[in-house]
Amino acid sequence: MSCLSLCSKKRKTPEEKAVENLGRRVIRYSPKAGTEVVGIWRNMTVLDIANVLKKDVDHVFQALEFADKNSDTVYKQDTVIHNPQIIRDVIKILGCRFKLVAPPDKVIEEEENRDAVPAPPSPESALRPRPPVVCVMGHVDHGKTTLLDALRNTSVVDQEFGGITQHIGAFEVRLPSGETVTFLDTPGHAAFSAMRARGASATDIVVLVVAADDGVMQQTLESVRMAREADVPILVAVNKIDKPGVNIERTLRSLAQHGVVCESLGGEVQAVAVSALRRLHLDSLLEALSLQAQMMRLRADPAGRVEGVVLEAQVHPHLGKQATVLVQRGTLRKGCVLVAGTGWAKVRVLQTAEGRSVPEAPPSRPVAVLGWRELPAAGDLLLEVSSERRANEVMRWRHAQRMKEKQQEDLEAIKEKEAQHQTQYKAALARRRALGRMRIRPEGPRAKMIQHDDHPTLSVLLKGDVDGSVEAILDILETYDEHERVRLDLVHFGVGQVTPNDLEIAQAFNAAIYAFNVECPPSVAAEAKDAGVPIKKHNVIYQLVDDVKEEISARIPKRQVEELVGEANVLQQFLVSEGRRKVPVAGCRCVRGALARAALYRVLRGGEVLFEGKLASMKHLKEEVNTIKRDMECGLRFDDPTFEVQPGDTVVCYKLVDANDQTSWDPGF
Repeated sequence: MSCLSLCSKKRKTPEEKAVENLGRRVIRYSPKAGTEVVGIWRNMTVLDIANVLKKDVDHVFQALEFADKNSDTVYKQDTVIHNPQIIRDVIKILGCRFKLVAPPDKVIEEEENRDAVPAPPSPESALRPRPPVVCVMGHVDHGKTTLLDALRNTSVVDQEFGGITQHIGAFEVRLPSGETVTFLDTPGHAAFSAMRARGASATDIVVLVVAADDGVMQQTLESVRMAREADVPILVAVNKIDKPGVNIERTLRSLAQHGVVCESLGGEVQAVAVSALRRLHLDSLLEALSLQAQMMRLRADPAGRVEGVVLEAQVHPHLGKQATVLVQRGTLRKGCVLVAGTGWAKVRVLQTAEGRSVPEAPPSRPVAVLGWRELPAAGDLLLEVSSERRANEVMRWRHAQRMKEKQQEDLEAIKEKEAQHQTQYKAALARRRALGRMRIRPEGPRAKMIQHDDHPTLSVLLKGDVDGSVEAILDILETYDEHERVRLDLVHFGVGQVTPNDLEIAQAFNAAIYAFNVECPPSVAAEAKDAGVPIKKHNVIYQLVDDVKEEISARIPKRQVEELVGEANVLQQFLVSEGRRKVPVAGCRCVRGALARAALYRVLRGGEVLFEGKLASMKHLKEEVNTIKRDMECGLRFDDPTFEVQPGDTVVCYKLVDANDQTSWDPGF
């Protein structure tokens, strides 16, 4: 036995120590003093410090003699200590640690709400009759705009791109009786559901246009659902009755199956058969509207502050920012200061749908308002405020509220990432402890500081003529669900013409600019051409979506597919001398297509693949050739010299070609 083993002392195990200390007094040390943490705050009194420390005031006075040696202050129990360093020193001298907390007696005052809110309901004596607001809804291409053209003797439908309505229109129609009716024309295309919802919520009566030849369609049912959610009465207009072979009763029965029971079938919903193109029975439709409005007794207060709703917002190339609003209360005049969403305006001009300037707009009258500092969004509540100063105050308040909401969303995202990090950290910590190590060498190569993203991406910058159209396109892009194949990034969107600022953003993100119903100035177009930024102009929404789908499909990585070139049958195998060794050669006859020397080959026997690869030689009548045509015999030597064929084997000649995949994204129309 060595001297080292004799002199070394064995460490006792915890079990041995427990047996050794059995029956004896074990010395136990008290925990380290001064570990208590107390809360402090600014401008504490001497008594406050004594209370948080749970000590006598005299102890605090003694500590102050050391903490504040350079001051002549005479401390009493109610003396306020303004220097926070003295408070911290007193806490340390008395053997505790500190943390900053809010004063216990300070009540957190809630921030005063500085937002603009609607006025309380007006008294009955202030209400006056107002014209009804009628929203025309229905499926695409069922004749809604044609019906309105017939009522107001215009031809708006001829001005619509693609023959479909893509904006929400608002205008007044004077009936033969002298009464005025405000009509809202909503798009019927599936992409404009948000526009239809706004139209239904801002209206008094919904005219549901159903084509007699098509019957009830998808957007017809959606319009019915929106009218019911808005609690608005429905009046059915069965259009296109001039077409041969139409069945009006079948259309009414189809509506009844979805809860819209007309009077002819024992229900309460009025139904009028019309032909907008031939202008048949339009007087009956107007009479039904007038009767429905009289039964509803529509009234509003024309005095007081203005309230309304923004129907549409756009940037006119000559007039600037303007918004179409529907006045619901009060009388809108020039000089009024308005707030709506994130925008505010001092009214400079009021225009009707025909472009005429009017001095004022009473309730139920739609007008285009010019004078916006910031453009509102379609659907925003319109309110009048007392002054521009008050409008700026409301804008600051709303901006602060949006920032708070964004901070709350960011906080939730931070907490989620922090929870993921804690889970990963605890798992790594448990692993290190299991291995008995403080550190573990990272697995794999060191990650690069700058990560290059090679994933296929389509970056899009969207500009539209009105806010509603931009909103509809954004809703469609939100339905894209193939980001694992090609990522779709929306880098910027807005209302108005393409600007040099848009061009800079597109150039920075390598994005394509999609201009919907807006023009691109020649100078910007020339600059975009020089910079290599594509600007795609579209006037119809489904054409724009098809273009986006084509761009996505073009960015999908190509995949290689096999293309059959020819096929041959093995007749016999020969052994040919090549130097000092014998190599097998397959004697074949081409039975299909042709055989190419540079192509790929596959040998099948009984459906099983025996060989895949290239040729080392292709000969015909002892001459090296590049192609063997059909019904010609040849000798094929494969690049694997050990592979042998048998009579009856099938030799397949093929090549790999690139194939383009198409995106399976379905925007819903």
